[in-house]
Formats: sequence, structure tokens, C-alpha cells
Amino acid sequence: MGNSSRDDSATDGDASSGEAKPSNSSLYSDGEKILAYHGPRIYEAKVQKAEMRKNEWRYFVHYLGWNKNWDEWVGVDRILKYTEENILKQQALDKKQGVDKNTKSGRSTHTKPKSSADAKVEKEDQKNVAKGKKRKSDSGTEKDTVTLEKFVKIQIPLTLRKQLVEDWEFVCEQDKLVKLPRSPTVDDILQKYLDYRTKKDGKLTDPVGEVLKGIRCYFDKALPMILLYKKERKQYHDTVVDDVSPSTIYGAEHLLRLFVKLPELLAYVNIEEETLTRLQQQLLDFLKFLQKNQSTFFLSSYDGSKSVDGKGKGKHD
Repeated sequence: MGNSSRDDSATDGDASSGEAKPSNSSLYSDGEKILAYHGPRIYEAKVQKAEMRKNEWRYFVHYLGWNKNWDEWVGVDRILKYTEENILKQQALDKKQGVDKNTKSGRSTHTKPKSSADAKVEKEDQKNVAKGKKRKSDSGTEKDTVTLEKFVKIQIPLTLRKQLVEDWEFVCEQDKLVKLPRSPTVDDILQKYLDYRTKKDGKLTDPVGEVLKGIRCYFDKALPMILLYKKERKQYHDTVVDDVSPSTIYGAEHLLRLFVKLPELLAYVNIEEETLTRLQQQLLDFLKFLQKNQSTFFLSSYDGSKSVDGKGKGKHD
């Protein structure tokens, strides 16, 4: 799942519900069970509240089976009536996205997460994918469909998915931060992987080098924009000064977050299908390298000695 947009925060307004068809009446009522788009999938949800804002109805929804921290405000373009026809649409979209009841990569249409930790893992995978969809939604459904088809599928290994959950809990629930500068840094990890591949392949191949350059570039650009939790921003501004690259200061914890965002970021890049397939394989190989060196690259505990900004739970700015 993803995080709520700051623009969607609650504002004063009269909530109304009813069955009347005029535009000044809400299409959905409080407590109504619905289906809601979130990232590339459709989830069962419940309307908690409805408000008219700028001549448009907004709905505060709770995703059934998910922690209330992921409740958010959405527009009518992301909501469907809970009907048999729309349930079939949900199932068809799940099938298109490769969701399988018997795999860990997703969940079946009507299956709730096995635990709160599993729920957080899947939400971490989908963060900001929904945010990107919301930004595009005003332009029409057709553009959203094109974007969904272009999403790069990056399957993060289970142990690294759990690492993302622990990362979220350290920062957002325990008010702890990654002590900077990290060792090894992102640059160090990329170099270690390059050395590993060179030794494994017997030579340095251009595609591997280009992918690593791309990862570094995306990381440096994305970190201050979408990879930091609100509580980490003060630390970033205090630490990254004089045009220093974040990849020389941050480590595996923040690098792993990039792979959650990459499907959204790469969706807007024109990549040929054959090239895209190779890229997916190379990214997966890099993730397996992170997994293999997880105990060395990742911290087992964060620093709680410094105060952090913000009181929010697990939401990126």
C-alpha cells in the first residue's frame, strides 16, 4: 500500500451522504463497503468519512485487513462500488499483476494478511506507487492504465521485505535513526557488487556498470524527495551539506527503500521490452547480493540518542 498525500489531510467541511444523484450529494455513504484502487491493484475498503472539497467529493477510506495507519483520503476516481462486476474487475487486475494465492509476491483477492508484519511488508512495496497514481488521476483513467502496464516488476526477497518493516519500526515507532555516515556506504556497496560480478563473470560488462551508475543516480536524486521519513529530514539537512552526494553518506537501509520506489520511477522511462527484461534480471541479482550480505550491510539496531522531527507514523513527505 502507500502513503497519504499531504494535500489530502483533513480539513473543515460538512460531510454528507445519501442516495440522491445530484452532484452535491455523495456517491458513497459513511460505513459503506467499497473497492479502492491503490497502486496497481484494487483492494476491499470501507468509507470512514466523506467531505466536499473544492466542488469535489473526497473520501477517507480504511483498507480492510490493513492497519489504520494506512487510512487515507482519496478521490472518487479511485473508488468502485462493491458489486459482482467490480469484484470480477478486481480479480482480473490481480491476475494481470501476477498475484497468486500460493506465492509470497502477493495475496488473493479475498485473503487478508497473515500478520501485521506481513501487511507492513506489502504496504512498503506499494508506497508512493499510489501517490504517483493520484497525481495522474486527474488526467483520466486511460493514462493510469498505460502507467500500470509499464510498471517494472521487482520482487524483493522476503528477508529484505522484513528488513523494510524493521526499518519502518525503528524510525517511525521507536524514534530512532540510522547513525550517519554509514559504513559501508551506498557507493561502497555498489563497488562491492561490481567487484563480485567482475570476479564471477571473469570480466566487467558494460550493462552491469551502467545499471550501477543508474542506481547511484536515482538514489542521489530520490533520497531527499521520496526516500526519507519525515523524522529523518532534520538529520539529512544537518548531514548532507556542500553538495555532498547522499550515496557517500547513507547505506543499505536507505538504498533498499529505493527498490520499493523504482517501479514507479521507471514507469515514466521509455524502455524497450527486451532491455526491460534484462534490467529486471540485473536488479534482482543485485537484491540477492544485498540479501546474501544482509548481516554485513544492514544495521541490527538504530541510534536513539538524537531527537527526531515529527510525530507521524511511517509516512514519507
